[in-house]
Amino acid sequence: MFPLVQRCCFLTPFKLQKLTGPRLLLYGRNQTCWPSLSLPLQRGVCALSRSPSLSPAAVHASKLQAFHTSPAFFKKKTPRESEPKDSSFLQLKDSPKPALYLSLAGLTPFVSVPLAMAIQGTYYPELAFAQVTYGAVTVSFLGGMRWGFALPADSPAKPDWLNLGNSTVPPLLACQALLFKDITPGAIMLVMALGIALHYDVSLLPTYPRWFKVLRVLGTVVMALSLLATVTLKTYSEMQLRNDSNKQQNTKQ
Repeated sequence: MFPLVQRCCFLTPFKLQKLTGPRLLLYGRNQTCWPSLSLPLQRGVCALSRSPSLSPAAVHASKLQAFHTSPAFFKKKTPRESEPKDSSFLQLKDSPKPALYLSLAGLTPFVSVPLAMAIQGTYYPELAFAQVTYGAVTVSFLGGMRWGFALPADSPAKPDWLNLGNSTVPPLLACQALLFKDITPGAIMLVMALGIALHYDVSLLPTYPRWFKVLRVLGTVVMALSLLATVTLKTYSEMQLRNDSNKQQNTKQ
């Protein structure tokens, strides 16, 4: 029945079908090739030809291709182009000159107070209180700066409770630092306020320029170290006064 269907549909001679039938079986078993007889069959019987995935020639071709193709992990990988990594302090060159110079000049009162006391070897409570007062003003300025950033209409920061409410935290801590009678807790409170303000500017507002973030980190580190240096000099001077008083009491006895 099958040879009759092939003869009627594809108009191939019956003798040729009888001859090519066994030849095709031999081709599948013994892998022998009959190009002279299989060529007319391929022209006439296109729809009933084998799929490339099942033909032995396709299998051998895929094996040869797999043999001559190297695995993916043996292929030479091109090294990625090294991205230019600029130092963070080099970003200060991109900052506007007024912002850079005014920020560095604003650090002078912080640095000059512990430096002057360390050179003279004497602790001055008036200078320490002046430093804490100036630090409270600076922290209040850093907190209010967020209001100025969030209020414009085209600003990426919205004037919501988070932005406007967080900007009031540093001024409140600065006011609390001025209420302490002792300089030590006031200076420590200012260091905490400076850290909170830096966290707001660097982490919570990523739209600030890169140079401004670097400038904020540098300024916060200098101010915090200056306040801690003043506290250290105060503690050292108090220890010296205690030692001197103890020596005087021992000499009187």
